[in-house]
Amino acid sequence: MQANPPKTQKSANGAVLANWAPENETFWRTQGERTARRNLWISIPCLLLSFCVWMIFSSVAVNLNRAGFHFTTDQLFLLTALPSVSGALARVPYSFVVPLIGGRRWTAISTFILAIPCLWLGYAVQHPETSFQTFIIIALLCGLAGGNFASSMANISFFYPKAQQGKALGLNGGLGNLGVSVMQLVVPLVISVAVFGSFTQATPLADGGSLWLANAAWIWVPFILLATIAAWIGMNDLHSAKASIVEQLPVLRQPHLWILSILYLATFGSFIGFSAGFAMLTKTQFPDIAVMHYAFFGPLIGALARPIGGSLSDKLGGIKVTTVNFIAMALFTGLVFFALPGGNTHGSFWLFFAVFMCLFITAGLGSGSTFQMISVIFRRVVMQHALNKGLPEEDATRRAGTDTAAALGFISAIGAAGGFFIPRAFGLSLSWTGSPLGALKVFLVFYVVCIVITWCVYGRRINQGMATRQKA
Repeated sequence: MQANPPKTQKSANGAVLANWAPENETFWRTQGERTARRNLWISIPCLLLSFCVWMIFSSVAVNLNRAGFHFTTDQLFLLTALPSVSGALARVPYSFVVPLIGGRRWTAISTFILAIPCLWLGYAVQHPETSFQTFIIIALLCGLAGGNFASSMANISFFYPKAQQGKALGLNGGLGNLGVSVMQLVVPLVISVAVFGSFTQATPLADGGSLWLANAAWIWVPFILLATIAAWIGMNDLHSAKASIVEQLPVLRQPHLWILSILYLATFGSFIGFSAGFAMLTKTQFPDIAVMHYAFFGPLIGALARPIGGSLSDKLGGIKVTTVNFIAMALFTGLVFFALPGGNTHGSFWLFFAVFMCLFITAGLGSGSTFQMISVIFRRVVMQHALNKGLPEEDATRRAGTDTAAALGFISAIGAAGGFFIPRAFGLSLSWTGSPLGALKVFLVFYVVCIVITWCVYGRRINQGMATRQKA
C-alpha cells in the first residue's frame, strides 16, 4: 500500500509547483494527471508553431526565384538545410535550461522569440535585392525554433510517470511535429492571396497570377503571440525539476547517451531531413510536378506516426519496435532507387512519392520508439546507479528525472542534425553526379548499421535489465 500522497504546494501566483510526485499512484490520480495534461496540451501548440518556423524555408526556398531572386539549386538546398544546423546547436543549451529557469518561463520566452525571424523574413522576401548572406542569417535564426523541441520534451518528461513516458512524449513530439505539415499546407494557400492587404507587396507571375511570399512568414506571428500568452498564464514550473548545469553535465559521460544519439539521428534526423529536402528533391527529379500540392503529406503522416511509435513501444518494447522499424527504413530506401529518373527512363513520380511516404511513416514511428527507449533506459540506469551509491530512493528518483530530461534534450540535438545532413547530401550528390543516388546509398548503409547497433547493444540484453516494455 502506498504512503499518503504529497500535497502539491503552489507559489503565490500559482505558477510554481512543489512536491511533484507522478510515480505516486494516488497523487497522480487525484492531483497530478490533470495538471500534467494541461501543461501537455499547452506545450503542443507552442511546439507545433516552433516546427512551422523551423522548417519554413522548405516552402520559401522553392518560391524564392519566382519572387525575383536568382539563387542556384545548391544555394536553395543550403537554405533549407541551415535551420537544422542552428536548431541542433540550440538544442544543447536548450536541453539544460528548463531545470534552470522553469518550463513555463522558458516555453513562453522561446515561443515569443519565434516572431523575430518571421518578421524579418517577411520583409526580406519583398526585396529582391536582399543578399544571399542575409537569407543565411534569417535561416539560422529560424533554426532557433528547432531548439524548442529539446526544452519542450525535457519539460514534459518531468510531469509524467515513467509508465506513461512513451505516450506523453509521443503526443508532444508527434503533434508538435505536425507543424511541418501544417506549414507546408498553409504556405501555398496564403502566398496566393493578399492576407495582409497593403502591408505586403505582390510579385507578378508569368502566368498572370501574383505571389505574396511575405505571407509565408507573417501568417504565424499572431499565433505565436497567442501561444506565448497561453504558456505564461496556463503552464507551471516544477520546483522538483530544478537543477544546475553542473548537476546535469555528468549525463554526458553515459555511453548510452551517445549510442542512443546515433539511433535518434537515424529516425528523427530522417524525418526532419526529408521534411526539409523532399520538396526541393522532387522539383529536381520531376520538374513538371506541382510539388507544393503534395509536400505536406509526408510530414503529416510522419508526425501522426510518432505517438503511435511511442505507444507501441510502451506495449511491445522500444527495442523490438525500433529494430523492426530500421529494417523497414532500409528496405524503403532501397526501393527509392527504382523510382528515380536515370539513363533512358523518366522515373515514376507516384512510386517515388509512395515510397517516400513510407519513409516518412517509419521515420515518425522510429522517432517515437527511440525516444521511449531513451526515457526508459536512462531512468533505469541512472536510478540504479544512484541507489548503488547509497542515495535515498527519493533523491535517486529526482536524479533519474533530471538526468533523463538532460539526455532527452541532448540526444534531440544530435537528431536535429539530420535536418542539415540530408538536404545537404542531396544537394552535393546532385552537384557532383547529377543524381541523388549517392546520398540515398549513404542513408541505406546508415540504417543497416543502426539495425546492428540496436540489436547488438540492446536487443540481446532485453532479459538482462534492458527491457523497455512498460507494465500495465
